[in-house]
Amino acid sequence: MKQVLAGLREGAVTAVSGAGGGLLEPEEVLRCFEEAFLQGGQPRGITLVHTLGMGDRQDKGINRFAHEGMVKRVIGGHWIWSPRMLALAQHNKLEAYCMPSGALTHLLREIGAGRPGLFTHVGLGTFVDPRHQGGRCNEAAQEELVELMQIDGQDVLRYRPFKVDVAVIRGTYADENGNISAVEEPADLDSYAVALAAKRCGGIVIAQVREVVPVGKLRPREVSVPGNLVDFVLPCPDQPQTYHGRYDVSLAGLGESQPEATHPPERDPVRHAVALRAAEELIDGASVNFGFGMSSGVAEVIARRGDASRYWFTIEQGVHGGRLLTGDMFGIAANPAAILSAAEQFDLYSGGGLDQTFLGMAEMDAEGNVNVSHFGGQISGPGGFIDISQGAQKVVFCGSFDAKGTRLTVADGALTIQRHGEVRKLVKKVAGITFSGKEAVRRGQEVIYVTERAVFRLTPEGLELTDIAPGVDLERDILSRMDFKPIVRAPRLMNAAYFCEPADAAGPAA
Repeated sequence: MKQVLAGLREGAVTAVSGAGGGLLEPEEVLRCFEEAFLQGGQPRGITLVHTLGMGDRQDKGINRFAHEGMVKRVIGGHWIWSPRMLALAQHNKLEAYCMPSGALTHLLREIGAGRPGLFTHVGLGTFVDPRHQGGRCNEAAQEELVELMQIDGQDVLRYRPFKVDVAVIRGTYADENGNISAVEEPADLDSYAVALAAKRCGGIVIAQVREVVPVGKLRPREVSVPGNLVDFVLPCPDQPQTYHGRYDVSLAGLGESQPEATHPPERDPVRHAVALRAAEELIDGASVNFGFGMSSGVAEVIARRGDASRYWFTIEQGVHGGRLLTGDMFGIAANPAAILSAAEQFDLYSGGGLDQTFLGMAEMDAEGNVNVSHFGGQISGPGGFIDISQGAQKVVFCGSFDAKGTRLTVADGALTIQRHGEVRKLVKKVAGITFSGKEAVRRGQEVIYVTERAVFRLTPEGLELTDIAPGVDLERDILSRMDFKPIVRAPRLMNAAYFCEPADAAGPAA
């Protein structure tokens, strides 16, 4: 591996497949990249491409590349798993670009197919749109990677293709012909698209696997990347399934695991109230997606109620069905019903095949725009948020009304605000547009914004306040704490059951 890396040209474009928490992350190959740079100064000036967040928030994953001089440019879908890379971006030590994960996955597929970039509606009206930031996330990023075009009288974005010199992927097995199987992994992600892009550009493909097996050992349908696309295989017998350790076949759908006997009630009153109110928006029989953070509380409500059979769960990593895991294991499900490639999953989302989604909300503004990607001068990246939120027929955002120092209590069916937060989240203009309210109105989407003290709905006339929490004062606790005035007609009271001690209430059935 040292000889391979030493031979890479300066500025090599390196695309890596993987996702946060160690999901399909080729950690040993990435460690070799880091070691080669620290010991010999090569490879350097890399353009690093990753469609999903990768790492452990400390040393692994994309953190391996976070050395000044090693990387010149990063085009990433999600950044929060690598605080060291974020620091380099903030200080303009590299060119930082953020792209929607699905659009970036599809762009790699288009590069692999030799087509002239990706033409899509995904990203219109957001910070990726060149009328805003064009995906550029710091001053060092100057090149236009996305352009606005019109096709048949409709605005579209063209994500411009680039050359890929190196692809780094991972599987469970490789046979002696180089066929790669991810059969025991919880997802396939974009391994095939990444490998195809490198081979189309005359580059190399490096695959990390747990084991090399004889030819004929792998069943054809278990092969995710065929051997003619693979140049180098690095066996790692101690390869863990995730950063949490050993292989659990139930996460790959190869064996049953029993669901947890109980789902402990949410102890945080804000998250508890938001999850229960948001769960009112569930549609029986819907194909549903859940995002990371507060919105995942809706999935926990469903699990506690035992209602999972009423909905079809999907997550952007390509998983359908199963018991969704949370925290650092987000993106994985035990006992999944199906595992598709990330490209296929994002095709579903982009094409409008998602009935509804529940997503987080860091900021919202008067136009119904939502920010989850720009915070205090730093970037986190959208992940699949843009692809999902623009494709779903119904979008429910979940977040706290304000932040930093907020003190709330719930008791006897009412919310009491003991101290307002120092940071307002309902602002005149969001720091970065990750979801465009204007585009949502144009598309005819249904959009709901749920906080613990107020609920809003997007209308063609603007944001309407539809619900307030029992115990709060409309003027004192809501309107005076916002930087804009919503439409107020006749808001209803939220269900008092949502404002009992969390241990006492799972909420009424949806």
